[in-house]
Amino acid sequence: MDLRDCTLCPRRCHVDRRWERGYCGAGERARVALVSLHPWEEPCLTGTRGAGTVFFSGCSLRCCYCQNHEISHGGKGMEVSDERLAEIFLEQQERGAANLDLVTPSHYVPQILHGLELARERGFSLPVVYNSSGYETVETVTALRGYVDIFLPDLKYKQEKSALEYSKAPDYFAVASRAIRRMVDETGPVAMDGEGRMKRGVLVRHLVLPGSRHESMELLDWLWQEFGDAIYISLMNQYTPMHRAGEYKNLKRRLTTFEYESVVEHALSLGIRNCYVQERRSASREYVPEFDGSGVRKILPASRPDLL
Repeated sequence: MDLRDCTLCPRRCHVDRRWERGYCGAGERARVALVSLHPWEEPCLTGTRGAGTVFFSGCSLRCCYCQNHEISHGGKGMEVSDERLAEIFLEQQERGAANLDLVTPSHYVPQILHGLELARERGFSLPVVYNSSGYETVETVTALRGYVDIFLPDLKYKQEKSALEYSKAPDYFAVASRAIRRMVDETGPVAMDGEGRMKRGVLVRHLVLPGSRHESMELLDWLWQEFGDAIYISLMNQYTPMHRAGEYKNLKRRLTTFEYESVVEHALSLGIRNCYVQERRSASREYVPEFDGSGVRKILPASRPDLL
């Protein structure tokens, strides 16, 4: 994982990130937009105080409807050293977070692994969640062995046409399917503790898009055939037209109750039981975090300059 010739994500830009930025927009240091206790992850991930989210800036996809576009496309956030990243991880543990939830981390894997090593030397012990778009190389997933306990990938599209039109990644399913297989190989079947919190395993998220319910059903078919009950699935009903969604005919509107319920019914008909569903009220802008940099900068005495 050489940042001087970056091939961390499937774009394989080969840029030297010391001096230039690739498709994801990332440079040599990790850029973080928000550190928070997040209460809106799946119940098996939130615990009583919330998941310890660390939102990273940049992304290897270009989803036209991205609710986090301020940071994924716009790059909003602050650069931090690996040492500061380790402190952030420890601070989440001190706040009582259920886990360390790394959001869109793919393009910062070397920095994250170093940060985790430094944090472990100081007593860090939270389960680590790798919360990604699913657009990952097998090599990067393999490099996470021994560092990540729970993989939380999206599985967005089955069809090349959808992936190209909405995320500029026609190879999305071919890439994500290989990555998710490797994630399951790395963790094995889902394991829960006595309080119903996930200790290890893979939870695949799928956001049902308007006009795409049949494609959602195709993805469920594939997940069930490949993994059965070894994984958990989260069928998301929170699509809200944001960013550039208004430029696309199908994406201008919200998901209908019929569209979402038909996908849920298909999951039940297949025999899927380890599946989270969402209420319609989850489709709201109020659930989008405010990326104000909270928790990123180290608080120092007034007599000292701010350091990152």
